[in-house]
Amino acid sequence: MSAETAPDMTARIDALLPQTQCTRCGYSGCKPYAAAIAGGEAEINQCPPGGKATIEALAQLLERPVLALNPVNGVETPPRVAWIDEARCIGCARCLAPCPVDAIVGAQKYMHTVLVDRCTGCELCLPPCPVDCIEMRAAPDAVNAPALNRQRYAAHTSRLLHQAAERQQQLAEKKAIATRRSGEP
Repeated sequence: MSAETAPDMTARIDALLPQTQCTRCGYSGCKPYAAAIAGGEAEINQCPPGGKATIEALAQLLERPVLALNPVNGVETPPRVAWIDEARCIGCARCLAPCPVDAIVGAQKYMHTVLVDRCTGCELCLPPCPVDCIEMRAAPDAVNAPALNRQRYAAHTSRLLHQAAERQQQLAEKKAIATRRSGEP
């Protein structure tokens, strides 16, 4: 694949992925996985949320043989969403940061809840929960639209980059103030 077609192929592959951003493929999200496939660094069978249908679509696009889902990456399941048992939630807020689409709402020391229509079923909120009050349940039919998931992930990522830039600016300002103070008599 030539260098000028790699971004186009990455975009075409990314469009076939479910956009759960679950990282089960071994990459930090769907687009990095798509780039790895386009670059020949990853196989087409590493996406449990996409399962057989996604593998078949990728095989057709790339003119490769269909492979079975790699069990190292997980198993295919019907679409699911996170659900928080609000009676058990302690409001630790550890589930908020890993959610790639900001589908969990709540604040420190307050119970949290999942916006089901936004949840991609990535399961990234499960490991940080210290009281195991989050479980995966069957997704309603209208949930997990890849195009919306992609937009929500982009918004989430943009928000995190903006917050990081603000933090860097604040640190630079504090450092400048400290430097000025240290030079004062």
